[in-house]
Amino acid sequence: MQAQASISQLTLDEIVNQIFAVRQIDRSIQRQFMNTLLNKTTLNPQDQAHIRRVFDALQRGLLRVV
Repeated sequence: MQAQASISQLTLDEIVNQIFAVRQIDRSIQRQFMNTLLNKTTLNPQDQAHIRRVFDALQRGLLRVV
């Protein structure tokens, strides 16, 4: 349960870095990624780049969904 609490405090940069560090995305990280993005009123170019980076890596098979 403590790991879940620490995940909820991560910034978008940290979430994306964690995804690429382990080369996989699980349901809890996906939920945190989506919540972080959906809680923003607008997405800046850096946020959009994070979304594209994750999506492209998923499409190319560089990330595993677990």
